[in-house]
Amino acid sequence: MRVENAEQAKQSEAYRAALVDFLYQLADDELCLGHRDSEWLGLAPDIEEDVAFSSVAQDEVGHATYCFSLLHDLGEEDPDRIAFAREVKRWRNAVLLERPNGDWAYSIARHFLYDVFDDIRLEALTKSSYRPLREGARKIRREETYHLQHFRLWFARLGQAGGEAQERLAQAVNRLWSDVGGLFSLGRFEAALIENGIVPISGEEMRQRWEERIRPVMDEAGIPWPGEIFIPSVDGRQGEHTDDLSALLDTMGEVYRLDPNAVW
Repeated sequence: MRVENAEQAKQSEAYRAALVDFLYQLADDELCLGHRDSEWLGLAPDIEEDVAFSSVAQDEVGHATYCFSLLHDLGEEDPDRIAFAREVKRWRNAVLLERPNGDWAYSIARHFLYDVFDDIRLEALTKSSYRPLREGARKIRREETYHLQHFRLWFARLGQAGGEAQERLAQAVNRLWSDVGGLFSLGRFEAALIENGIVPISGEEMRQRWEERIRPVMDEAGIPWPGEIFIPSVDGRQGEHTDDLSALLDTMGEVYRLDPNAVW
């Protein structure tokens, strides 16, 4: 089954509903992480990394904006309203990405773990049945490749440094582990997403591929494998979130709420 555009997708409500839910997952992951990245502006350990994090943040928000535009084509609200005025229960990001930045090791580890997952997801989406998503995934993956290289290098460097750097990295991975399984949830439409070819592989297959890629880097960094990965009890893909997301959205939408009808 191939779906060429939004008008064709809207002819099947089952297809459209699964596609919309998944596009929210993509957009919300990227927007939450992009916002967290932007919080490092002026706080990174050196000016070069300050610029790098700002650039990565801009890319992530741009990817979210692209997904919001696809959602608007499918009949959802205006992209600004989707981004800044949506209720918490309608967000579909993984909980991992709404958590506060923590220290440098936590932010580096989270980004690396997420970027490997995102690369696997984007690779699968280059074969999606929905043409706009397939084409967007190809372009986004080219940009995300540089993020992945950057954070893989940092992850290995912190681990190989030993001492306090390695200890903090190991602590960060342990803290992240209880949330990381949420990345592999595809929400309540997983069966429909796979059946319709919107997402060609299951969340479980993504997890297996992710583990195969993460384990060698953990060994390289001298970080022990924390144990089995579970889907957390609070599943962001189902609209379940922590107070961390509410706080993030309060900050992110502060200017928008001053005048939602303003034209910039």
